[in-house]
Amino acid sequence: MNMTTIIMSIALIAICLCGICIKILVQKNGQFSGTCASNNPFLNKEGEKCSYCGADPGGQCKKEEKLEEK
Repeated sequence: MNMTTIIMSIALIAICLCGICIKILVQKNGQFSGTCASNNPFLNKEGEKCSYCGADPGGQCKKEEKLEEK
């Protein structure tokens, strides 16, 4: 392989990781919003509730409510 290709690949991966880190730092409490799989029609084809928080498809994530119960 060409050394230039390897260096450019490593640089692009580093830039992507830095972007993800910056997004985590900017987000409130380092949490991403809308992480329930029930909100994604490609992952939840049967229309089931979220297995983690119990949210209905298209509904808000109930993660915060589950954390308050503990």
